[in-house]
Amino acid sequence: MNEFEINAEPRSDVGKGASRRLRRTGRLPGILYGGGKEPAMLSLHHNELLRHTEHEAFYSHVLTLKLPNAVEQVVLKDLQRHPAKPVIQHADFLRVVADQELRMHVPLHFVGEAAAPGVRLQKGIVTHHTNEVEIECLPANLPEFIEVDISALEIGDAIRLSGLKLPEGVALVDLFGLEDMDEDEREAADQPVVSIQPPAVEEAEAAPVAEVPVAVPTVGESEPESESGDE
Repeated sequence: MNEFEINAEPRSDVGKGASRRLRRTGRLPGILYGGGKEPAMLSLHHNELLRHTEHEAFYSHVLTLKLPNAVEQVVLKDLQRHPAKPVIQHADFLRVVADQELRMHVPLHFVGEAAAPGVRLQKGIVTHHTNEVEIECLPANLPEFIEVDISALEIGDAIRLSGLKLPEGVALVDLFGLEDMDEDEREAADQPVVSIQPPAVEEAEAAPVAEVPVAVPTVGESEPESESGDE
């Protein structure tokens, strides 16, 4: 389990102009909310946060937010990035309460691809239909990722949401109320996560180039006169 600590300071200067001034100092604005407390405006170290975001686990992990006079357990709920530069512009954090369930997106880790009969023997192609799922659980049960073992799949096989092996205390948000749905609704909600498709059809041989007919003058037909006459 990775552990992430984020150093932050409270800020009172808000607005677009204040945020621009803050970013020029190597920091960025953020906000902390939830947990039955008032929202708190934050000032964060840009490069420190940027280094954390290089780790996949940072996005699905309980983080330690260190303030001058308090330490908060939080999760990252939103991250705004510059559209063209490797720059974080704003971060949102949600306070974690031990007995309150969280809704988070966690990544899927696919294993066993090389051993799958559909790949190893049948030369099929693995298709990932999604790379993350939304879950609900208590903070103590929050997984960094969910493993998906495809080592037994053959061509035409698939693993759906309902086939994922979830850690104890973890539920898939997309499958809430599945038992109350009709067949079509259940099929729409229980989406495939990964499948093995048949190998791509080899390109057909190029068609032979059609012969272009050549016009042959008929008997008695004169050749066209040259544009340049005798001088």
